Amino acid sequence: MIAIALGDPTGIGPEVTAKALAAELPRDDMSYTIFGDHPIISELKSERVRIIASKDTGVPAAAAMACLKDGAEMCLRGEAKALVTAPLSKEAIIRAGYKDFVGQTEYLSALAGTTKTAMMLLGTDDRGRWLRVALATTHVPLRRVHEYLTHDKIELAIELAARACEQLGLPRRRLAVCGLNPHAGEGGNLGTEEQTMIAPAVQACKARGMDVHGPFAADALFYYVLRGEYDAVVAMYHDQGLVPLKMIAFERGVNWTLGLPFVRTSPDHGTAFDIAGKNIANPSSMIEAIRLAKRLASH
Repeated sequence: MIAIALGDPTGIGPEVTAKALAAELPRDDMSYTIFGDHPIISELKSERVRIIASKDTGVPAAAAMACLKDGAEMCLRGEAKALVTAPLSKEAIIRAGYKDFVGQTEYLSALAGTTKTAMMLLGTDDRGRWLRVALATTHVPLRRVHEYLTHDKIELAIELAARACEQLGLPRRRLAVCGLNPHAGEGGNLGTEEQTMIAPAVQACKARGMDVHGPFAADALFYYVLRGEYDAVVAMYHDQGLVPLKMIAFERGVNWTLGLPFVRTSPDHGTAFDIAGKNIANPSSMIEAIRLAKRLASH
């Protein structure tokens, strides 16, 4: 059983979910529980697809949050093997009264009672070359990244990235770590975080037997990763890791939350309110999110 939280019902989540399941249902015998209701998915209801409408139907963002919670709790009870989450609008959720909402990753971590999680984004280019990027910090204003970055967070991201490579069944788990500053700090002349936090975290992980290297200047590192010299990257902040990922896998990228007690994946795009209801949304990322969830759940 895979649980799917339908996301904001006024965005493209229902459409990409319907299209993705239409593509996936003939491939195997996996069953699904969809939390959320929308006319476009009603025709999918069957012995293998259960649809549970939100009890909160007044405000779309509130309904989406209720569905996210219900899907996660289903996984925590052991009734589903994985949770796939369609896109939410953070702005709409905050307006609906969830003032402390930062993102689905942080919300699910709190619900599961853990702080030892990290985001990994992964996808391939049109030549089948992979990028897998774990983030040491997530949804933080750029001017405050250095305040949130700690030795422990970097070490955790490295550890979870190495574990992710193992869960994916990769024959090698060679990791590269980005510096925070341009040129990885230029020997301390452009910043000292590489010397005081990042390099010590890399060395600590090396001492624990991990095949990890860095910190490297991020502007050049991704070139070598795409050539296959490393299996995953640990980036220091959101856009440092996601810009190259979305450049090569914009329509096929997947967000995977590492460290949760259940599998959680999501498409790597937003609600796209501007095209919602036009039947033109590309379901590729949602398809890949469902396939990754099934792959990870099978292990």
